[in-house]
Amino acid sequence: PDAVKKCAVFVKDGKTEEVKLDVVFPVLHGLYGEDGTIQGLLELAKIPYVGCGVLASAVSMDKLYTKIIVDGLGIRQAAYVPVMREQLADMDRTVSRIESRFSYPVFIKPSNAGSSKGVSKAENRAELEAGLKEAARHDRKLLVEEMITGREVECAVFGGGSEEIKASGVGEILAAADFYDFDAKYYNAESKTVTDPELPGDAAEQIPRAAAAIFKAVDGYGLSRVDFFVKADGEVVFNEINTMPGFTAISMYPMLWEARGIGKEQLVDMLLEHGLKRFS
Repeated sequence: PDAVKKCAVFVKDGKTEEVKLDVVFPVLHGLYGEDGTIQGLLELAKIPYVGCGVLASAVSMDKLYTKIIVDGLGIRQAAYVPVMREQLADMDRTVSRIESRFSYPVFIKPSNAGSSKGVSKAENRAELEAGLKEAARHDRKLLVEEMITGREVECAVFGGGSEEIKASGVGEILAAADFYDFDAKYYNAESKTVTDPELPGDAAEQIPRAAAAIFKAVDGYGLSRVDFFVKADGEVVFNEINTMPGFTAISMYPMLWEARGIGKEQLVDMLLEHGLKRFS
């Protein structure tokens, strides 16, 4: 990007082409796309863009730091043990530390990875060791979490900055697989999503409040999707926040707003206008 001309400069076959950019919608997943990297580049170039800024993108992409922030809000989340890649050199000691905290099954996650890449479930020590090695392929920081038995639900958030933070209703993931991993998200046609499911207790009221509070705590701007578990007794447990949720035909973020009478075209217009406000 060119900060003076407010354009992107493309080089092809030795020739340069300047393309003026009014506002960028960085629909990019994972590292460099939603971890603050592209957001920082756009900030340097003074080009308006949709979505969260550098800070919110970076801390929300990092599951460990998200947990530290959410701890301060008093919102229930899965207990966890942080593991660094270099600690896997002494696998027996690392696994023993985890086993002293949790019984099986447990979930292993890279701290920084999108679309559930590198996430696995371990039912025993051998699977835990394999899961740690796989997660370490994606990041040097790992998390091992207690298993939360509950329904997987999501809430869409919009706003921030000078605009009021608004949370949608609740959507539920009906995963075809044992858990909602990368394949279940993108390749398994039997995975379903529903809006406004019946939930126990006051979970349907708790979730939008918690989603808005978490979005505000990470300094969110524009949009995010906040994911939770709902246990059988109605207890709500935070799972993670996604600062650039999907916009595919099966994505929950636009579906949740559509259920509130805001179609995709209107939603995109709202997001573009909100992105422009950041630099006005």
